[in-house]
Amino acid sequence: MYKTYSLRNTKIGNSNGFRLPAEFYRDNPQFADVDGWIEVTSDTTAIIKINPPDLREETEDGLMMRLFLDFALTTALKNQELQPYTAEMSATARALIDGVELDE
Repeated sequence: MYKTYSLRNTKIGNSNGFRLPAEFYRDNPQFADVDGWIEVTSDTTAIIKINPPDLREETEDGLMMRLFLDFALTTALKNQELQPYTAEMSATARALIDGVELDE
């Protein structure tokens, strides 16, 4: 499910860019011919987000939530931190919010 691909720096016209291996597109054809963006998170880390056509109309709030959940899931899978959500965990969570009222 989780796979890493090498990037190579390359010259594209008068700009620099990254070249992805053909294997990336064979394994992920949904990313061919789509736009996206890159967010630099530290001096050595960047997140590349590719927006398939059916998600381009998404609201900013929905996009940010999806990006957060994508990141959280990827990190959990990579670090093997996932665990089943149990009835006991649910009871603990319900106890934490018992009696809390929300203002509208």
